[in-house]
Amino acid sequence: MNQFIRCLTCNEIFLRTPYDQWPEIEYPVAVSMDAPHFIEKDDYQDFLKHHQNHPLEHLEVLQDSFVSEQPYIEPMKVSYFKATNGKEIFVIKKFRKKIDDPLTYECIPGDFSLKLLRLEIQPEAIIKQLAREINASLLSQKQIEAFLKLFQKVLKTVDINNLERIQEDSPHPLEVYYKLDELSIAYLLRNCRNIFTGKAYREVEEFIHRHKEDGVLLLKGIYQIQIHESAKQKKVALPIQKAMQEKRYIEKK
Repeated sequence: MNQFIRCLTCNEIFLRTPYDQWPEIEYPVAVSMDAPHFIEKDDYQDFLKHHQNHPLEHLEVLQDSFVSEQPYIEPMKVSYFKATNGKEIFVIKKFRKKIDDPLTYECIPGDFSLKLLRLEIQPEAIIKQLAREINASLLSQKQIEAFLKLFQKVLKTVDINNLERIQEDSPHPLEVYYKLDELSIAYLLRNCRNIFTGKAYREVEEFIHRHKEDGVLLLKGIYQIQIHESAKQKKVALPIQKAMQEKRYIEKK
């Protein structure tokens, strides 16, 4: 179910789901052995009655447009995605005020974009991975710090437009991982010779090749959501409400 119904008069939206007609369960008392009381519901028809004689329209959700400022697992996160009526783009804001509240949807005429705030390396992850894979006797703390400084220097030379995005599983919608380009890898390896020698250099070289396409040597892009609201459009009456009611009547027959 990826279809919303929007009231042009109130700018309220309703998401049709298979659960619109599920009854509400009510118990006589908080703790009771008595059978629960089922209250019949039809949220969709309630929405139509509340917006009777208002112009309505369908909104189709644009795939892969979901974004949020909080991690995916956060139950109270505010999320955004895009939808269209075929002519305009809308931003749908999804949120809940309390953990046990149903989801609320707000329709914002306009669009959103993601602005890159910064690119980062993963210093803590690099240090831990070096410790796992390379014998501590080969690398001094001073050499590891010099390697991180070199990596930071390489970071300042990259152009994000030349980087390949990696489909890395990120716990946060606004964190995107990128693979270093070959020129940056070559620059990193060449300058590592000024930090490491002999077996230590060979171990670090293999480490870089192992992790250049996934893992700790990926660059992390941190993004910010920017919502661009559009001017309010003139309300145009659409025959959708009548069509919905007729379809509902036919389905019941």
